[in-house]
Amino acid sequence: MSAGLVTGVALLGALAGRAAVPLARCAVASDAAVGGRENRLGAVVLAGALVFGGLAAARGGDLALPAFLAVAAVGLALALADLACLRLPDPLLAAAAGAAALGLVPVALADGTPERLLAALAGAAVSFAGYVLLALLPGSRLGFGDVKLAGALGLPLGWLGWPALGLGLLLPHLLNGVVVLALLATRRVRRDTPLPFGPALLASAWLAVLLA
Repeated sequence: MSAGLVTGVALLGALAGRAAVPLARCAVASDAAVGGRENRLGAVVLAGALVFGGLAAARGGDLALPAFLAVAAVGLALALADLACLRLPDPLLAAAAGAAALGLVPVALADGTPERLLAALAGAAVSFAGYVLLALLPGSRLGFGDVKLAGALGLPLGWLGWPALGLGLLLPHLLNGVVVLALLATRRVRRDTPLPFGPALLASAWLAVLLA
């Protein structure tokens, strides 16, 4: 994809970030928790441009790019809601899964590769089942929203293949561990402070798509 088109998609991502703020309703009502509406808006707009631009640069020739962008757009709102409220709203989770499914089905039909849909469904099932087991472990801090998000992200990751799915399942724990250690070292949190896991899941899925 040309630099001009990548820039155009990045600008679209900035608009998606702007639209994510009212979608994450809990975050809109929690300005004090995240440092004010203006700062949050600027950060989400920048994140949207980075996420969309990265996807366009890495997968510009892929017919499934619109599906990845649609999931990313919903993911911005999910990340914002989880950071502000420690909650992943079910309507947004359903929208993420629906965006992946509706975006990938026509690509499989156009390419004549229905087996990739089966791989996507298998990826969702493996992700969901794996995170159910993790959530049931003693002392686990995973919520069922995290489990459902993992299942939704398993659709596009499974579509890309098992290496991408494995990376998307492993990276969240590495990223989250680094963030937690940094927050503990700077005394921003305590060991018993509840922290969101959704942003780590979303960022890891994005990285897995870029590296697939």
